[in-house]
Amino acid sequence: MRALLEVRFGRRPGRESSNRLRALRVGAQCRSRDLSAKWKLVSGWLAVILILDQLTKTIVDRTLALHQSIPIVDGLFNLTYVRNTGAAFGIFAGSHEVFRLPFLIGVSVVAIGFILVMLKRLRADAIGLITALALILGGAIGNLIDRILYGEVIDFLDIYWSVYHWPAFNIADSCITIGVTITLYILTTMKGADPFATS
Repeated sequence: MRALLEVRFGRRPGRESSNRLRALRVGAQCRSRDLSAKWKLVSGWLAVILILDQLTKTIVDRTLALHQSIPIVDGLFNLTYVRNTGAAFGIFAGSHEVFRLPFLIGVSVVAIGFILVMLKRLRADAIGLITALALILGGAIGNLIDRILYGEVIDFLDIYWSVYHWPAFNIADSCITIGVTITLYILTTMKGADPFATS
């Protein structure tokens, strides 16, 4: 009887279900495209950062002697080959190797995992935060590669004024610093909902 009434009043059995399924498929396709665009952006940044970071470190390692310094801008900037056994800017460099290396590798792995989770929670249109987190992620991976391969990180960017030297750093450190700065700026100036809140 229900089927007869649906035919009588111009309805087709299953039409509403079909429309709902179609809407679900369209929504899933849109989300898939958004995810794809987001991870393509992240992958692009990672490729650029890791290539530049590892290439510059390799060039420095092969062309300069350890602790050798080449003036680039007198009184301001040198290329100085050093090896950092600690974290960024020499933190923990004086601690014992048995503790230091596993600790720093472990912290790096946890940080990378945390950043990936935050990236997953971001919408695809949050370009600024995606880029900032990709910079941090690329820098963390770049320095992690050094720690795994050498047990220490190659640094070579030496900024100073008179006798005051900022701790030597590298491309990976620069990306982390820039990424953190952008992230803090966006989070402290944005209005509206939490960009990391799950929907």
